Amino acid sequence: MTDLNDFLEPGMLVLHPDRPDWGTGQVQSNINGRITVNFREEGKVVIDGSRVSLVIVDP
Repeated sequence: MTDLNDFLEPGMLVLHPDRPDWGTGQVQSNINGRITVNFREEGKVVIDGSRVSLVIVDP
């Protein structure tokens, strides 16, 4: 199965499925499954892409 997070690129908007209170986040980087996202309400977070599948926000 392909990891859907592999397709995330800097600038894309995402949501964390388990933390809706963080709001929309913008992908900063995606390197070797470690995704750095700057969330509106939480700030910068590094996410392990093998554990969490981020939800892409339709622009």
